[in-house]
Amino acid sequence: MTEIVQVKNPATGEVVDEIKRDTEAQINEKIEAGYTAFQTWKKTNAHKRSELLGKWSSLVREHKESIAEVMTKENGKPLAESRGEVDYAVSYIDWYAEEAKRLYGRIIPSHADDKQLEVTKHPVGLVAAITPWNFPAAMMTRKAAPALAAGCTFIVKPAEETPLTTIRLVELAHEAGIPEDVLQVVSTRGSIAGRLFTESKLINKITFTGSTPIGKTLIKSSADTVKSVTMELGGHAPLIVAEDANIDLAVQQTIVTKFRNAGQTCVCANRIIVHESIVDRFAEQLAAETKKLKVGNGLDESTVIGPVINKGAYEKIVEQIDDAIAKGAKVLAGGSYDVDDEKGYYFIHPTVLAKATDDMLIMHEETFGPVAPITSFSSLDEAIKIANDTPYGLAAYFFTNDYRTGTYLKDNLDYGIIGWNDGAVSAAHVPFGGMKESGLGREGGMEGIEAYLETKYVSIGSLLTE
Repeated sequence: MTEIVQVKNPATGEVVDEIKRDTEAQINEKIEAGYTAFQTWKKTNAHKRSELLGKWSSLVREHKESIAEVMTKENGKPLAESRGEVDYAVSYIDWYAEEAKRLYGRIIPSHADDKQLEVTKHPVGLVAAITPWNFPAAMMTRKAAPALAAGCTFIVKPAEETPLTTIRLVELAHEAGIPEDVLQVVSTRGSIAGRLFTESKLINKITFTGSTPIGKTLIKSSADTVKSVTMELGGHAPLIVAEDANIDLAVQQTIVTKFRNAGQTCVCANRIIVHESIVDRFAEQLAAETKKLKVGNGLDESTVIGPVINKGAYEKIVEQIDDAIAKGAKVLAGGSYDVDDEKGYYFIHPTVLAKATDDMLIMHEETFGPVAPITSFSSLDEAIKIANDTPYGLAAYFFTNDYRTGTYLKDNLDYGIIGWNDGAVSAAHVPFGGMKESGLGREGGMEGIEAYLETKYVSIGSLLTE
């Protein structure tokens, strides 16, 4: 019997569309088709692959407004953010369309007179991706574009909350001329996709963006077939404001990183760590600016903060807020909710909490919501200790105009991505990824395509026949 998944607008609870789940047999057929297609696609020359990616990029640009509207309806984020995400998604296609033509090998000077030593790059094979709901366009293209550019075939399982954006992107790729079996989408539960993808001997690589616990499971399951894995996992980003920081800039950039997509990003600031001499001033100013952010349906052009994705997310965030208040945190902004269980929408007004302490859940658990807890420090080493006191190491931010302070912070923060006086650090041409339990590998930049390549070394001896 065919299973149907309803895709709902988290701002209203209304059904946007219905999607049929693939059966396990259908998924295995797609895996086999992707493996077969790889035998041809890997031989397609780099300039042709680049050309097709360019056509895909152009079509996505043409349909930017309709894609953004679909994204807002299924995800809840404001239209302005959805449009920005389409641009961000396209930037990955553009970048890797060019990188396809730059997959250079090399000749190594030989240690012997009668030998030539060559290194060449080759696509890893069929790649399976599992992508999250919070960035349904960008997380797909950040994986698919380098894979296709490298000569790999690609199969993606989008989040069941937000499959429509991915489906539309894949349709446009096919319209651009990328063969259907080279780029495919499957609809199923995450647990089923994870099992089928990791068990398959036809899939050579798994790439995943999501929670650390699920990432660990995928890594373990991939070990049996020794698959290559790229894991972009959880984060718990600190944001340090030094004594000499420009407070206006720090507040503005904290808003940027904290409240994007209603705080539902893996790189948003989760712990605001401010020098004790300026913490009250910073907190008051941040609260004042936060109160200006309009909460509502993302289809309203004036909306800045949309809903959280579902009831489970809402309950986790509220638990953290209640725990913090019970332990002495002071609510400077927000702390209120607009919820309808029957209709199925959950809005959390952007919240600023002063006097956060180490015993609070919010200081140790990734929030994934619009809540900014503020704590203070007296020395840089204390700030660094607070910042690094987590198993995560994805993104960190700090604000200072003193190069000595900045250099000390960037050298001692255990994070893969760091913003110095900058709360918007992501771009297609830079490496994205974390340390510790925040993941394995990097996406974006020239590093991002390496994960889809194998290195082959050839030692050529004498070719003389006499």
